[in-house]
Amino acid sequence: MSTGQQLYLTGVTLFYALAVPAGAVLYFRKARVDRPPVGTFNGRDIVVMMGFVLALPFVYLALPGAALPTVLALVFAGGLTVGYQPVVGRTPVRWALIVALLAADLAGHRLLGADSPVYWLANSAIVGLIVVSATNLNVQGGMRLRHIAWFVLALAVYDLTFATVFPLTQELVAAIQGYPFAPSAGLRIGGLGAVIGMGDLLAYALYTTAAYKAYGRAGLRLAVVLVTVFGAVTPTVAPLVVEAVTGHLPGLVPAQVFFGPAAFAGYLALRRRGPERRMAEILAAPVPAGEDQVSSVRLTPVSGANRWIASGS
Repeated sequence: MSTGQQLYLTGVTLFYALAVPAGAVLYFRKARVDRPPVGTFNGRDIVVMMGFVLALPFVYLALPGAALPTVLALVFAGGLTVGYQPVVGRTPVRWALIVALLAADLAGHRLLGADSPVYWLANSAIVGLIVVSATNLNVQGGMRLRHIAWFVLALAVYDLTFATVFPLTQELVAAIQGYPFAPSAGLRIGGLGAVIGMGDLLAYALYTTAAYKAYGRAGLRLAVVLVTVFGAVTPTVAPLVVEAVTGHLPGLVPAQVFFGPAAFAGYLALRRRGPERRMAEILAAPVPAGEDQVSSVRLTPVSGANRWIASGS
């Protein structure tokens, strides 16, 4: 890999790894969604989430080629309409915007090809918006930093297992190649390309937003540093280190292998500041001078929506 390719890969990865969590935190500050009636998050919910994460690749691989983009388009549309009701209250306008995004994604892929920058920009916008939506439905719905720290740590074990012992990740990447509505963000220009998975983006956005909710700006600062170093830079540089040591350039380096343990350690460090703030405390607290007032718009909960959104990772 040349120096230019390495810089491009690291730069694009870093942009998405920071931009999507920034969008999730901005959404958290500006809009409120009603808490879905699913009770309080606990360890069982993390087990359920990991069960969905484990099952989802097998569902993708079991779908016929023609059905995969259709299913992904429906999932994307559902995630967008649920998450952005507080932002775009008028249903016709919201659906018009969603259809326009999906149409741009499909048209860019069909007319310009899977390597087109137009396609990747449209697809990345959709994926980023879904991650922002899913993050806030979960974090505002009661998921705490403790839950997310354990989740990303389990995700690190999952990614390491299915990228090395059982090559499921490689099969999944190959299965979605060439289809529109890929569950990933990135950009390809000429011979340069960089892609980051939606699951990785969701892990970064969940952790960053929950850290901000739990410990304010101190939590946000630490989360940004961890995402930058262990979510973006280290995974893109690691292949070069492996190649220098072994003489073999790995085709896939799971980002969560680096981010998961670092994020869990970050949670342990933040926990020393005291108990996490809850949504009820944030809603009841007065807005400091100079801070943005949170919107009072409401989202009518859909039965099972919080569980479904979490499974979309």
